[in-house]
Amino acid sequence: MARLWERYKQEIQPQLMSELGISNPLAVPRLEKVVVSAGTGSPASDKTRLGVVMEDLARITGQKPQMRRAQKAVSNFKLRKGMEVGCRVTLRGRRMYEFVDRLINVAVPRLRDFRGLNPQSFDGRGNYSMGLPDQLVFPEIDAAKVTVNQGMNITFVTTARTDAQARRLLARLGMPFRTMEG
Repeated sequence: MARLWERYKQEIQPQLMSELGISNPLAVPRLEKVVVSAGTGSPASDKTRLGVVMEDLARITGQKPQMRRAQKAVSNFKLRKGMEVGCRVTLRGRRMYEFVDRLINVAVPRLRDFRGLNPQSFDGRGNYSMGLPDQLVFPEIDAAKVTVNQGMNITFVTTARTDAQARRLLARLGMPFRTMEG
C-alpha cells in the first residue's frame, strides 16, 4: 500500500472530518485522479521528440502514456488535424498516491528558485493544476541522456466541492503552497 494513502486514511481523513464538520467518512474530500500531460508541438519540426517525451513520461509515472492528436488544423503552426502533438497519463489508485508522494517530497523541492506553489491555481470546482518547467526534477530521469527539455502539466482532480476544501486536502497531503502575503 502506498505510504501517502496510509497517511491519508489514518491522519488526514479524520483531521478533515473534524475541520470541515463532516460525519460521513465517504464525504471527506480525496484525490480522484492525477493527469500528467506534455505537449510536444508540431511534429513537422522534430519527428523524434514525441517518442522521447513518451519514454520520459512512462519512466516518471510508471505507466504508458496515451498519445494525443491535434483536434483541428492550424496553418500558422504547420499543424494538420490528426497529427501527434502530445501525450498524457491518467493515474489512479496506488500509482497516483506514489506519484504524488514523489512529486511533493522529491521533485518539487528540486525546482530552481522555488518559493512555493501558486495557491490560486484552482479551477473553481476543487481541482488544482500546476506546471513543471522540465522533466529533470524527477530522479528517474538521467540528465546525461536528456536530449530534449520538456515541460509538463499536472492536474489534481479531487472530490472536493469547493476550492477551499481542495486546498485544505492538498495542504494536508504536503503540497508546499506559497503563503499569501499582502
